Amino acid sequence: MSLAGLSIIGERINPGFRSTKALFDDENLAGIQALAVRQAQAGAAYLNVNAGTKALENPQFLVEVVRSIQAVVDLPLSVDCPDAAVQEAVLKAYDADKAGGQKPIINSLSESRWELSECLRVRPCKVILMSSELRMDDGSIVPSRTGADVRESARNMVRRLRAANPGMTNDDFLIDVSVCTLAADAEGLLPMALEGVKMIHDDAELSGAHIMGGLSNLAQHLPPKGAKGEDLTHELECAFLTVAMPLGFDMVLGTPWRGYRRLPEDNFVLQQFRHIMSLRGTDALAAVVDLYMADA
Repeated sequence: MSLAGLSIIGERINPGFRSTKALFDDENLAGIQALAVRQAQAGAAYLNVNAGTKALENPQFLVEVVRSIQAVVDLPLSVDCPDAAVQEAVLKAYDADKAGGQKPIINSLSESRWELSECLRVRPCKVILMSSELRMDDGSIVPSRTGADVRESARNMVRRLRAANPGMTNDDFLIDVSVCTLAADAEGLLPMALEGVKMIHDDAELSGAHIMGGLSNLAQHLPPKGAKGEDLTHELECAFLTVAMPLGFDMVLGTPWRGYRRLPEDNFVLQQFRHIMSLRGTDALAAVVDLYMADA
């Protein structure tokens, strides 16, 4: 069931998932089509397509994957490959008519991968912008460290793209605030991302841009269940959305059938997530351990 106010980019066509890797290894296009259909039926607004290193070794395979997906679903696709030449080949093969006229998404553009912006010459696209990097006045690129950095990074990239592509509007920009894993966030990168969400949403220059992140990153390297067997991975994902959506977060790279929902304020995991977001350094990491050991 869809969560009102949240659009999902289906993440499952990605070899990072073991079952999907097997489909790619076997070049099982029928299995990939079935996975696309399942995500569409579960409420995805877009489908991300990432063939990993196989796309670099054989770009034509990714082209065939995109064509096979478009033969069975009418959703727009997000093309996820760091190689500009492969991206261009896939964008040329993309059939907008089979996606209801909707633009594909280039996933993803960052200051250190700006060459991907050249793919916009092929056709009009939406673009995922990684705001975790900030270009300085001297041209150097540094990691974003504050919510203000995240907003400034988004502003800079939107300005450059709109100047080079006058037909683009803010609706074409999906600003990824980089959801990181709780297991290693001693530097406060998740609180930074949440601060960035609010600052981007409140910025008139960025009005209409979408704010997103990869939700499955949140619980990476953490046990799937807590001390009492509860599904903490899912609860933490929902806790993040409960905090982030009122700030302006409106799109997620995730699994459409996960059943994302807003948690009530008295939910134990939500309360603990808010507490963790208030901490830094080893205190934050210790609080994550406490959450997994707690008798919730």
